[in-house]
Amino acid sequence: MLRVAVVGSGPSGCYTAQNLVQLDPTVVVDVLDRLPCPYGLVRYGVAPDHEKIKSLQGNLRAVLEHERVRFLGGVRIGDGPGELPVRRLRELYHAVVYCVGAAGDRRLGIPGEDLPGSWSATEFVSWYSAHPDAIDSGFVRDARSAVVIGVGNVAVDVARMLTRGVAELSPTDMPQAALTALAASRIREVHVVGRRGPSQARFTTKELRELTALPDAEVRVDPAELALDPACADPAALPPAQRRNVEVLRGLGEDGARGAERRIWLRFFLRPVELLADGGRVSGVRFERTEPDGHGGVRGTGRYETLDAQLVLRSVGYRGLPLAGLPFDAETGTVPHAAGRVLHGPGGGRAGGPGDYVAGWIKRGPTGVIGTNRPDAKETVTSLLADAPALLDRAVPDDPVTALRSLGVEPVEWPGWQAIERAEAALGARLGRGVVKLADWDALLTAARSGA
Repeated sequence: MLRVAVVGSGPSGCYTAQNLVQLDPTVVVDVLDRLPCPYGLVRYGVAPDHEKIKSLQGNLRAVLEHERVRFLGGVRIGDGPGELPVRRLRELYHAVVYCVGAAGDRRLGIPGEDLPGSWSATEFVSWYSAHPDAIDSGFVRDARSAVVIGVGNVAVDVARMLTRGVAELSPTDMPQAALTALAASRIREVHVVGRRGPSQARFTTKELRELTALPDAEVRVDPAELALDPACADPAALPPAQRRNVEVLRGLGEDGARGAERRIWLRFFLRPVELLADGGRVSGVRFERTEPDGHGGVRGTGRYETLDAQLVLRSVGYRGLPLAGLPFDAETGTVPHAAGRVLHGPGGGRAGGPGDYVAGWIKRGPTGVIGTNRPDAKETVTSLLADAPALLDRAVPDDPVTALRSLGVEPVEWPGWQAIERAEAALGARLGRGVVKLADWDALLTAARSGA
């Protein structure tokens, strides 16, 4: 019997487990996660008003409830206090697949980036998604205007959360503290800013149209910035996704002001060069105007513009983080691999033999959509199962959970997660809402223990 640990219970981890049990009728899989809750970014990264995407949890749930798959939450892998070292994890399973995503954020690398009031979009998303590591840092307190740097779907998500009314957010599973803070927010203007042109924006047309449907906000685009992008004049040659974006943006550029309570500005050809301060906090962003360089990129023009902002959210991409015990490519933010097999040795060899694998963002970088993880996971599982004869030569414990407990690790198993679900439903009922997420470690672990 081949025993495999999958580290990470988001889409890449669940698809890896699914492929393992589908392609080998004897393999058994433990899906480990540092959190007591499964589903990864589907639970903690998808905006609370995106019910259709969040419904993917049902598909992931079916994987974790498979008779040969077991969920073990609250298991931290690493070399810190209370963490299980990679070398000890290797002793408990024939193979380990790391699906740990890309938990870091790319930096702007400009002066003022660390001023109070300047945050990564990931930190803001974690707060309104009830991630237990998030802290309420008064993101929107005393802010009247916000700048979101980046023009991807995450940037659009946070702009929507800043401008969506409490009546629309109350039915979601957003934690109560975040809902209360956003309801009291005085932010009336949000600028979503990209350094390149409208035809190169990374958000999807669906996300863009969701902005235009907000009942108490209007979306504005500067026609002069559209005119700077040659592709906007004739979008026929663009790929379909970009062409649809440009068509929507051109329509917005032709619309006049509606006088809505809140405004979202979609800005282009502006490169951030400095975050400005007043009284020790961020007060604005200084941008350099850019222009197309004729080769698909942009160049600076030497002209500058300042946008006032008491809140700045940086949404310029995710980045993988190193895990002690595994090799790491600092340039790409990924673990070196060959078809999912971790390359441990100098020059990319497999010193130490097979046993370690990767899938998802830590394997390929933060690219693609949720569905991209399916073929990615299958490639890794194919490599692992091809190695199975060698992997089975090593003896492992009959029950890794007993071994984990002997090492001081007490996993949260499936009944504990179900108890968390019941506690969140009960909290929502007390608040007169639907399900409301528990937002801190103590509450989650207390609920989990009640169902152990």
